[in-house]
Order: sequence, then C-alpha cells, then structure tokens
Amino acid sequence: MTRPDVTVVVAVYNTMPYLTECLNSLVGQSIGHDRLQVVAVDDGSTDDSGAELDRFAQLYPDVFTVVHQPNSGGPAAPSNRALDLATGRFVYFIGSDDHLGEEALERMVACADANESDVVIGKMVGTNGRYVHQKLYTGNRDVTLDDSELPFTLANTKLFRRELVEKYGLRFPEDMPVGSDQPFTIEACVRARKISVISDYTCYYAVKRGDASNITYRANHLARLRCVQRIMEHTAALIPAGPRRDAVFKRHFDWELTKLLQKDFPALDADTRRQVCDGVGALVDAYFTDGLRDGTGVKRRVRFGLARSGAVEQLTRAIAEETAHGAPPFLLEGDRAFAVYPGFRDPAVGLDDRWYEVLGETVAGRLSAGTRLESADWEQHGTELSAVVNLRVGITGDTSSAVVALAQGAMPQSADKPGARKLPGDAARPKRVGTLTTGAAEDATLLTARIPLAPTRSKRGVRLYVDVAGSTYEIPVRTEGQPMPLARRWGSDAPHRVAANGNTKGRLVITTAPLREPKSGVGARLRRTLSRSKRK
Repeated sequence: MTRPDVTVVVAVYNTMPYLTECLNSLVGQSIGHDRLQVVAVDDGSTDDSGAELDRFAQLYPDVFTVVHQPNSGGPAAPSNRALDLATGRFVYFIGSDDHLGEEALERMVACADANESDVVIGKMVGTNGRYVHQKLYTGNRDVTLDDSELPFTLANTKLFRRELVEKYGLRFPEDMPVGSDQPFTIEACVRARKISVISDYTCYYAVKRGDASNITYRANHLARLRCVQRIMEHTAALIPAGPRRDAVFKRHFDWELTKLLQKDFPALDADTRRQVCDGVGALVDAYFTDGLRDGTGVKRRVRFGLARSGAVEQLTRAIAEETAHGAPPFLLEGDRAFAVYPGFRDPAVGLDDRWYEVLGETVAGRLSAGTRLESADWEQHGTELSAVVNLRVGITGDTSSAVVALAQGAMPQSADKPGARKLPGDAARPKRVGTLTTGAAEDATLLTARIPLAPTRSKRGVRLYVDVAGSTYEIPVRTEGQPMPLARRWGSDAPHRVAANGNTKGRLVITTAPLREPKSGVGARLRRTLSRSKRK
C-alpha cells in the first residue's frame, strides 16, 4: 500500500447519528481513497458509535483503521492514540459530529504542497446554531499568530504536516477535559514555517448538536478555569512577553476568561465564586499587560480588575446589576469618562481609575443604565406639530455634549445593532433636529427634545446619542411599561395621522401618514377597478 497523503483523525464518543454524516463526508472526499487514511478511535461509546465505525471499516477496509478503548474522559487520549497510528504526510482532525466539504482534503493538501505550508486552515462554518469565528477567512493568504485573527481560531481542525508534529513530539494533554487542542495548535503554529488559509471554499461544517451535548458546552467553571490556566502557561513558555504573546492572550481574555465572569457567575456558590475570582485574578496579574488592558472594553476590564483585587462581592454585584439593568451610569469629567461600576474609587478595592475609564472602544451592550423614555407627546402651534420627547439618561457630570439626533438615511452597520455602538466618525452622525434642553437629576440627565414634523408620509427613528470623551455613541432608549401616545389626527387641508412607538433596537419610531379611506367595502373595490381601467 502506498503512503497516503493525509490521515484523518476522528476521536469518537457517543455522537450518533451525527457520526454517520461525518464518516460519509470522509469516504466521499474528492482526494480519493488511495490518498486517504482514516484512523477512528472509539473512546468507550455507550451508543451505536462503535458499531457504526466497525461498519465503515468493513465497507472500506483500505481506508479505515478503527480502535476501541475504555472511556478516557475527553478527546485528547483517543487523538493521541490515532496519531501513533497515522501514516499520512499530513494529519487532519475532525470532530465526530462534524463533516467536511467534498473537496476539502484535496484543496488543503494541494495548498500545503504548493506553498510549502506546515499548517493549512480551511474555511470553517457553523451549523445548527454553532458559532464559528469568521474574520480569519478574508482571502486565500498566509498568516501568523500575531498579525491575523488566527488566535481566535485555535481549534485543531486544521491540516498539519506530520513531519512537524513528530519532530516536536506534539501531542494533546490528556488531563484537560476541554481545550486540549489549543496547546497542540498554538505550538504547531509557533513552530510552523508557514501557515496558509483557504477562504474560497467551505472545508469544514461544525455542528452544534440538538441537545447541545458537545463537550465544549458541558464543562463547569472550575474545570474551564484550570484548562485556561494550562493553555496560557504553555503559551507563555513558547512565546516571550511582548506584542506577539499579547496577540494570542487577547483571545483568552476576550473569550475564555470573559465566559467565566458572565451572568451565571452570581448564581455560583460562594466558594466557587472565590476560586474563580482568585484564578482569573492570578492570570490577569501575570499576563494582562497595560496594552491588553487599554485595548479591552470597559465592561470586561472592570471585571478583570475586580478579580485581580480579590473583590468578589463587588464583582458579583457588578455582574448581577448589569445583567438586570444594563451598564451603570457614566460620569463625565472634562475630557474623560468613567463607567461607575461597583468598586469605583473605593479605597478598599484599590483599582486605579484607568480600569473604569471609557477609552473610545466600541461598547458592547448598553452605554448607560436607567436610560428610558419618561414621556412622549404632541405639541401643536397653528398648523405646526412637534413631537415632545422626554428622556432620562444615565449620565452625570458635564453633559453639554449630549444630543438627541434624528437619523437621516441608513446608519453604519456597526451602529445599527441593538446596544450602544460607537460610530466611525463625524460623517456618520445623523443630522440634529429640533431643540434640546437638559436638566439634572440625582442619578441621570433629563433631556427634552422637540422634533418638528412635516405633513408628509414618513417613518423616522429617533436615536439618542452622547459624546463621551470625543467619541459618539448611540444609547438605546427603553420604553418598557411606558404608554405611548395614541395616533392622532393632524391638519385640516390634508389630514394626517401621527404616532410614536418604541422598537426592539431601542429607538423611538415616529410615523406620519395621510388619512385614507378604508380599503375594504364595495365602494373601495369599485374605485380600484375604475383606476386600473383608466391605466389600461
């Protein structure tokens, strides 16, 4: 038998019926059976997965090598066992509940041979609601760990030159229940001569099971924390401190560590919360450089800072309050702005103001809590009508830059999503309309806007903006529980109807339309028929 070009490694544990589609996608590869080896290790499955592997081995004995072993608790041990049996020039790893595009292996091997690449990353997409980061796939190109989105794509679902794997003895740590592929992938990328990306063909389809039983979704907080600690320690031993290491660790702070401090954190028992806080704090202390801190959004940054200070109570309160009410009010002081989370300027916590400062980042989520519609009404002087909108905005300090703006035309995509979003520049700002007056309350700024309305058919989304330290942000306006004015008749010569309603994006939508005769009834149908006859 000739040496195959690629060995596909499949670690299997209870993945029926998804396993069948996975295996069919392998035997259907355009690369051909003579260039393919599949090594599948059944890690003690209790469903029909083992029998399905044996069925494929009987159908394709020259392609499949199947091993059965007791359950090891994770994908690392079966993957290592498969690597010991691999004979291909390249190895490729696939989840046993996922599947490949028909030309995936042929394209990736061809890319590796043509470019002398040690690692090839084929485009990967999610199915059934599975999230897969897409920013890496912007074109067929070569990348490195520090100049691309590669750190956000560290799964082992890539093509690796086996010579590289064996030269450095790359294997998966078997005591990590989740994330065991990251040390392998990171080291392979550090050692690789060249890393190539295929973006013009979907090579890999990652499936989220209907019961969300993928191991990634099942690990608890402490298990995930221990795994992130191992990954970051392994990476620190490979990459010296500096921008290159920061580029990798940005992923771990933005993703893995952030996920430990989400809305489920306050529900953990006190001892678990303390252990998570201590573990995250130790990683922040060791690896969260000033560059990473200042490049991280204030929401995450404050949580990391509170963990570093051991402020479990304040951290728990910050997460719980933001989950219930949105981000806290902003304090404006000259050209600086601060998010007043728990622990702000608290000597017992001891965090510098920089941890709480808004640094021009795109704010994910609500810019300020308590921003809501107080009332909306109509004000008419002669034939002129204005919408009078009263808002309570969770901003204190110097609020002279706060504005209410009316969008004219399409907004930038980044600003057209729920939650506060930074706009890319002055050119994108909507035209200010009407007049604005401000007042002060103990915990907020009170804004009243008078927006003139024209007697034409229109639908306008009123958006609230605030300039924070020189950056313009949109603030969602909540209308829950606030009765909106009823549609009213306006004008005498050409009567119009006007109404205001809130939408799901946190905007007030003011609609004006001419009053029309009912569209139903014999008379209306007759008029429509006559109108069509005239057009003919």
